Amino acid sequence: MYEFDWSSIPGALPFLWDGMKISLVITFQAVLVGIVWGTLLAMMRLSPIKALSWFAAGYVNLFRAVPLVMVLLWFFLIVPEFVGQLFNIPKGTDLRLSSAMAGFALFEAAYYSEIIRAGIQSVPKGQMAASYALGMTYGQAMRLVVLPQAFRNMVPLLLTQGIILFQDTSLVYVSALADFFGAAYKVGDRDGRLVEMLLFAGAVYFVICFSASQLVKRLQKKYHPA
Repeated sequence: MYEFDWSSIPGALPFLWDGMKISLVITFQAVLVGIVWGTLLAMMRLSPIKALSWFAAGYVNLFRAVPLVMVLLWFFLIVPEFVGQLFNIPKGTDLRLSSAMAGFALFEAAYYSEIIRAGIQSVPKGQMAASYALGMTYGQAMRLVVLPQAFRNMVPLLLTQGIILFQDTSLVYVSALADFFGAAYKVGDRDGRLVEMLLFAGAVYFVICFSASQLVKRLQKKYHPA
């Protein structure tokens, strides 16, 4: 019968915390960039200008049709070459984190775009008509009237997508980046206690994601009371 030994965990906590910081940095950066770029994509997709609408639709459909792990591999192979040539960075410089952040941000923007597009469409069209009646331009109406209401409606969905994104950061193992999951795996493999470390990592993910889910439920009750 397997005998559990958790003694390697306390000594590994600083290394695990370094991995957690990488997971959090990727998550927050991807959420921020994803929402900004996703908002622009949503507005382009709703634009009457066909070229913008087709571009946004193509972008969203492309990134939503391929696995995230494949996108991360693309950026792991492409970004170091591109950035290295653009900024004359010496070969061998570690750009794995930059590659992962770019891949996650652009991938998540496709999903945020659809959430934000639905949020914009949930705002009554009369709001836009009223804005025009007050003399606002299209940009002013979107920025001052429509988007604030849309984001208020979307807060729970945006946070839920952020939780999913945090879980997905474990996929950076494809670039040998030591995020929290990667750090736990390395420690477990080194000490011959892989089962214990993976159980511990799973428990940490559960606590963080469950706590965040409870926060989302509270926000749903606040913004959308039954």
